[in-house]
Amino acid sequence: MSGRRVIIDTGNSAVAYAVKDAEVKVIAAYPITPQTTIVEKIAQFIEYGQMDAKMIRVESEHSAMAAIIGSEAMGVRSFTATSSHGLALMHEMLWYASNARLPVVMAVANRTMGPPWNIWADWGDAMADRDIGWIMSWAANNQEVYDFTLISYRVAEDKRIVLPAMVNLEAFVLTHTSMPFEICGEETREYLPEYDPVWKLDPDDPIIMGNLFSPADTMKLRWDMWESMERAKKVIAEAIREYNERFNRNYEGLIKTYKMDDADYAILSMGTIGEEAEVATDVLREEGLKVGTVRINFFRPFPREDIIKTLNGVSKVIIFERSSSIGASGQIMQDLGQSLLLEKMQLDVNDVFIGIGGTDVSYEDIVNVVKKAIKGDLAPLYWYGSEGW
Repeated sequence: MSGRRVIIDTGNSAVAYAVKDAEVKVIAAYPITPQTTIVEKIAQFIEYGQMDAKMIRVESEHSAMAAIIGSEAMGVRSFTATSSHGLALMHEMLWYASNARLPVVMAVANRTMGPPWNIWADWGDAMADRDIGWIMSWAANNQEVYDFTLISYRVAEDKRIVLPAMVNLEAFVLTHTSMPFEICGEETREYLPEYDPVWKLDPDDPIIMGNLFSPADTMKLRWDMWESMERAKKVIAEAIREYNERFNRNYEGLIKTYKMDDADYAILSMGTIGEEAEVATDVLREEGLKVGTVRINFFRPFPREDIIKTLNGVSKVIIFERSSSIGASGQIMQDLGQSLLLEKMQLDVNDVFIGIGGTDVSYEDIVNVVKKAIKGDLAPLYWYGSEGW
């Protein structure tokens, strides 16, 4: 393992380097576009003797998750990656990983669900699993892809949490786009020590795993998962602060704010759209509009307190979502609305569906939408570009 250095590579490679630096010992995966090059890169590390790990080649994504559930249950740090229909095929086993309190980490290359077949970016694949009990982060660039993967291991394995974690990166926009990022190499060991499991299968001390639970015990289990996810807000913040100090980063925490100190209007999003919104914010500021941006780094646990505190005092929030809950609204909108109700707070909100199916999203698109919203010319639930359909 080498020291810290800056390389230029894709988001998928950033995941692979993070897995290598985390000294993961078992990887199981099945190829699917646009995830495949993650596990190909890891396989290359193993083949060249740069990584001491076992690669399990399985016949499906369902089997990939089942395999790392098994290895994690034996007390071994494990990893997999998938996308879209592969994630959907895993769905049953995702419940198993969270309910069994196994802190596996998985990268998801967010891709549109078919049919019709579409391999481009969409958050909908991961959003379908948001209520299962997985910690979920959304990266906006390749540096965050690398960093959030390491932070996810640190948080997931924390004995106060012990929940699986999903690192999301958008198809092709990040997975296959090269940009500079710094890898931490051997310095990662001090930040991410050897995995010390809360429980594991041991032939010398046998236990029953996954036995039939009573209704009361099941409810207690889910309550405990709920409590752990709530605690994760504090643990994520702690893990990020230490990461910043060790590796000279400047992450705020579960969210990132941009020019929100005096903002009258706020853009709320995540991933690459959230980063593009910062450029739009600069343009709108130049035109005299006091706009700021709030970007969600960790969607689960939902950073309710941080968002509400940041939005206090703004007159309007415009949400940009790369997925939709058909028949309701966007998923960010649902969580924000719940948060506003819990805090007894009212805000004027527009929920904008944009970039779905991988359509390009530029800062000009965001600027145009925000201007319409400020003028009051935007429907509360708005599909960008739908006027011409």
